Amino acid sequence: MIPEQPKASKGDYAYALAKAGISKLPIVGAPIAEILPLIIAPPMERRRTEWLKNIGERLKLLEEKVAGFRLENLQSNETFVTTAMHASQAAIRNHQEEKLEALQNAVLNAALPNAPEEDLQLMFLDFVDSFTPWHLAILKFFDNPKEWGQQHAVTFGEHYYMGSPSHILEEAFPDLKGKREYYDLFVKDLFSHGLMSTDSLHTTMTEGGMFASRTTAMGKQFLTFIGSPLE
Repeated sequence: MIPEQPKASKGDYAYALAKAGISKLPIVGAPIAEILPLIIAPPMERRRTEWLKNIGERLKLLEEKVAGFRLENLQSNETFVTTAMHASQAAIRNHQEEKLEALQNAVLNAALPNAPEEDLQLMFLDFVDSFTPWHLAILKFFDNPKEWGQQHAVTFGEHYYMGSPSHILEEAFPDLKGKREYYDLFVKDLFSHGLMSTDSLHTTMTEGGMFASRTTAMGKQFLTFIGSPLE
């Protein structure tokens, strides 16, 4: 078992301010170089601790699940070490659960024999770091819209004779309804990164075309890399 490490608390911030004497200074005119590290350092350490704990637990589960996989062998796997370090840096910069989950899965997949080549791994990590959760959600949806609907208990309109992919996207994600300019930005980003095969969702087509997969081969590889190997 991996022992649970102590977590930084809100008290760390107050204590640090008091210790430095900064709590007695007015914010206006206080040196930023002194204040900012005291604000950022405790949450940063908490994120680092939680990240390492979660990664350690999942790697142990991976060892139990995958025949022949041994944690001790990872120390000599330079590609894995590089990927794990890059993912850790990105994780400390992020707090959104969807992105942290993707980064954790990437580390696990990098530990396996069938991992993508090193350059692709680093590129995919950069994608996760720069993307929003909406980028990831939209890409996963358009990989297989009907399967996504089944997994998320979303029932699309019973009869689609004609329409555009944007119709089913807004039906799957009500928060995006009527926000064409908003989600178009995500789609264009995914297209420019080579992950989606189209940069527009507004072409009228048949039902079969609406529900067709719109991820590229690299898009599918990216989704596999950030998907859980434990499921």
